[in-house]
Amino acid sequence: QVQLAESGGGLVQAGGSLRLSCAASGSISSINAMGWYSQAPGKQRELVTDITSGGSTNYADSVKGRFTISRDNAKNTMYLQMNSLKPEDTAVYYCNADVERGYLKAIYRYWGQGTQVTVSS
Repeated sequence: QVQLAESGGGLVQAGGSLRLSCAASGSISSINAMGWYSQAPGKQRELVTDITSGGSTNYADSVKGRFTISRDNAKNTMYLQMNSLKPEDTAVYYCNADVERGYLKAIYRYWGQGTQVTVSS
């Protein structure tokens, strides 16, 4: 099995910064794309940013220039540096990872449990 453990959420004032981490562990051959999603109360989960194993990134327009995604493939860990936070960034943030497993190298998507980010005005 594979587990994703998120950390780094919390309460911050508008304009502040947070750094989220997502560490993958378990039966992993390799990890393809990884990503961060957010889900605000009463809304659907939506993509914030993602990153390929080669380091190519994609960002939602709402976070471009403020958030930076990165990953350490040796540690199976992904990060999200969140700067210039706004109250509308308040949400539960989930990480996911597309993991290759087994001799057939089948790909499975796994999700973390989520970490709360609250930005006060």
